[in-house]
Amino acid sequence: MAFRVAVAGANTLAGREALRALAANDFPVAEVTGLGTGRSAGQEVSFGEDRVLRLRALEGFDFAGHDLVILALGEAESRTHAPRATAAGAWVVDLSPAFRLEPGVALVVPEVNAAALERNKRKRIVACPSPSATFAALAAAPLAALAPLLRVNVVSLQPASGAGKEGMDELFAQTRASFVNDIPAPQHFPKPIAFNLLPQTSAFAEDGATRDEALLPLELRKILGPDLKAMATCLRAPVFVGEALVLQLEFAEAVGLGEARAALRNAPGLSFFDTREEGGYPTPLDVAGEEEVSVSRLRRDGSVPHGLSLFVVGDNLRKGGGLGAAQVAEELRRLGWLGSVK
Repeated sequence: MAFRVAVAGANTLAGREALRALAANDFPVAEVTGLGTGRSAGQEVSFGEDRVLRLRALEGFDFAGHDLVILALGEAESRTHAPRATAAGAWVVDLSPAFRLEPGVALVVPEVNAAALERNKRKRIVACPSPSATFAALAAAPLAALAPLLRVNVVSLQPASGAGKEGMDELFAQTRASFVNDIPAPQHFPKPIAFNLLPQTSAFAEDGATRDEALLPLELRKILGPDLKAMATCLRAPVFVGEALVLQLEFAEAVGLGEARAALRNAPGLSFFDTREEGGYPTPLDVAGEEEVSVSRLRRDGSVPHGLSLFVVGDNLRKGGGLGAAQVAEELRRLGWLGSVK
């Protein structure tokens, strides 16, 4: 069976990756429609090697007859258009933060908690986690199968592309201008991003945490377990694509390095690098364009009784974005929910 699919925000970085992933993984598509907001309607985007889609206007678009809608939009736009799509009978896979913490909506990393789909199918909406939560869950889950996971501390270094095309453009412009000592004033980030690190990826709350730092622990608890203790620190790095995490994990009992290595090596969606030599670890530059998340620098964390430390990198646009949505779509197809009686 082939399905009618719409991708809203098809011209965004994540939307283009969703289209690429659907085509590359041979998702059975009978018809695919690219949708854009505002002035983006009429733009052209690629689907596969030989198809070009001209974007139709999202506003007022009739979703009737569509089996699947992928939303690569902002939070407010997702909240507006997801109910329209589900009311028309479609399943929605949303890449924004809009529904990640909403009760009754599954927050899914397919390799980790695909079973959440069965428990949360009434609303016909599936939320994709943030790249940070996706990468942390992929790395922590195989280790949590060895011993109860008590606490996760995450330091996330997020690339300019996490702020969209405008963020990448600002990093490029500032980098180029730095060579003539004429860096333009920041427009998209609060301080210059080129050759810099910013300890802020979103707005601050009264307690001093940014919104990303407040939401990431909640996402991890929803994916890995409600009793998990978690702490997050999120920084913006002068990198175009590729997010890096430092993970410190605390377990209820000892986890041997040998069994940890085996679990990470055999985990789906991961590439594990077990070298202790100069350059023997993946970096954001290495994983740009890759589908798997890479884990390295496994070592003991002696600051807690049963601790491990990891370095994790992944492509935030691919596995942390469009590919993740396409993989959720494949899970919905496997369950037989797409194209079923509405």
